[in-house]
Parts: sequence; structure tokens; C-alpha cells
Amino acid sequence: MSRFWSPVVQTLTPYVPGEQPQMARLVKLNTNESPYGPSPKALAAISQQNNDDLRLYPDPEGVFLKKAIANLHGLDPKQVFLGNGSDEVLAHVFLGLLKQAKPVQFPDITYSFYPVYCKLFGIDYKTIPLGSNFEIQVNDFKTPNGGIIFPNPNAPTGRSIARSQIEALLKTNIDSVVVIDEAYVDYGTESCIPLLRGSACPENLLVVHTLSKSRALAGLRVGFAVGHPSLIEGLERVKNSFNSYPLGRLAQAGAIASIQDQAHLESTAKKVIQTRERLVKELASMGFDTLPSTANFIFTRHPKHAGAKLYQALRDRGIIVRHFKSALIEEYLRITIGTDAQSDELLAALKEILAAF
Repeated sequence: MSRFWSPVVQTLTPYVPGEQPQMARLVKLNTNESPYGPSPKALAAISQQNNDDLRLYPDPEGVFLKKAIANLHGLDPKQVFLGNGSDEVLAHVFLGLLKQAKPVQFPDITYSFYPVYCKLFGIDYKTIPLGSNFEIQVNDFKTPNGGIIFPNPNAPTGRSIARSQIEALLKTNIDSVVVIDEAYVDYGTESCIPLLRGSACPENLLVVHTLSKSRALAGLRVGFAVGHPSLIEGLERVKNSFNSYPLGRLAQAGAIASIQDQAHLESTAKKVIQTRERLVKELASMGFDTLPSTANFIFTRHPKHAGAKLYQALRDRGIIVRHFKSALIEEYLRITIGTDAQSDELLAALKEILAAF
């Protein structure tokens, strides 16, 4: 610990991202990256912008990218906010919308960046327990709060809830913002974005997306939020007080082309869903219990074997999955859905491991 650290840094427990191991042979199923490449149109757009114009600052407002997102979702560009990955968007959300007198609420098992942001920005928070089957129960978010945030589908469980349940929550939670983090929405979850269209757009709903998962642009770092223009204006104030140029020229060009190539997203998402269903079925035949998932990952456990032991045995074979040490979920493994070939390697390794145990 440095004596030059500020008091807030001394008390931080930083978010721990998924491991990026440097191994010669590796089946990497731990960070929910797409097993398929980005849209070829996005790669071409990035290449086209890789020229002498990089000496110039990018558009600080991302006007054309906002228009592309708005056109895709039937919104007004004034309803769109851009950031350097959805994590930066979420950071601005916590500071700009969720730092209130009352505590912000989120599930007790969810994206572990949420409590990190709260501690970083000095935000009081309250965790709401999931149900007995790890489901989000919106009726439990009923006490006065400074905002509500949760992923749909939730992470790391992969479980989702219907849009109608969130719509009901908006009607009862009228005095604070409700933030729905839809990082994995394209793998079988109902998006809340349709609720934002037209004059009926609720003032207290914000939906956050990323291009890192289904659009396979994790290396480009592009995220966005959509909501009522008044919410977006608040986020723009925070952004312009922090970093006026969050998205570079290459990122904006690639993101626009990706957003406009919906066919590529739908094709690759369909492959992931098919592989997910096959993997869950094969794991069940081996005795694994897997939570229902509408994400590009599954959350699974074997009732006879410790999660940490299975994680290490897979790692020893060059297969990396995610294991969390939290007491509530320590018996589970979070496994990213890879290609069929990667899934076959995983299943073969697990059969070998279970036979050895």
C-alpha cells in the first residue's frame, strides 16, 4: 500500500476480470467472448478508417453511430448515449443517476462490478436476495431506493425474466431510475428497448448494451445506453466532465457497420443458442445441474464434486472456465458457449475427469 494513495483507493477491492491466460494450447471458455468473428462489414469499415485521419480527434458526440443505433431500435438519436464499453457506460450511470440519498438496489448474486462502483463513488447500496432457484424476483425490489439495477439475463447465473415483469416494476418504482443491463440479451431474452419507443417512453428506464458479446467486438470497446432524453442528458454531462472522446475513429466506424449488419448477429447468435442447448443436454447426461440460461454462457454444478476441484481439473487440461469463490455459488462453474468443437473438447475432458474422481 502506497502512502500516496487517496483514502478511497486504500479501501477499494477492485473488480477482477476474467483471466486472459497466455497458454500455448487453450480452450478459453471463461470471459463470454463470442466464438465467432465480428461482421466482415465491421472489419472492412475499420480497415478503411485506418489512415492518416487518425491524427484527428474523433467525433466526440458519435453522431452517426447514435443514428445507426436509433434507426435499428426505432428510437430518436437523443435517446442514445455512447461509451468506451458498457463498463464505462455503467460507471457514468452509477455516478450520474444512482448516486442518491437512498441506497441503490441490485441482486445479491449479480455482476460484481456493481458494488465496486458503489464503493468507488461513495454510493450506499442494498442487495436483494435471489429466489431459491437463483431467479430475480422483481416484487422484492419494493422498498424506497435511489435506483435499481440488474442484468437481464443476470450474470453469472444466465437466468432472465420477462419484459412484462420489468414493465410492472417500472409502474411501482416511479421515484427512481431502473437500469437494465442487457449485455447478453441477444441469446434469447426479451429486450426492454421497445418500451422506450414513442411518446410513452418512461422517464425512469435506462437500458445498457455492449458490442462485446453478440457482435464480437470485445477488443473494440463500444457500449451504449438508451433511455428518455432527460436521462441521456445527465449521462452526457458526466461524460463530458470525464472524457469528451470515449470512442476512437476506428471504434465508431466498426460499430456503425456492425449495428447495420443485423443478419450477422442473428446468424452467430443462433449458432450459440444451438450449441448451448446441446451442451446443457450432454451435461445433464453426466449428472450436472444447469440453471436455465438465455445468455452465451451456462451456470452449472455437479452435486457430487466441488466446483473448485472441477475448475482446476479442467484448467490442468488447458480448458479455462470461470469459478467464483463466493459461498452462495462456489459449487458452480460459469462456462462460456464456444464452438461445437470447443464444447466437444470440454465434454470429453469432463467425462475423463469424472471417471478419474
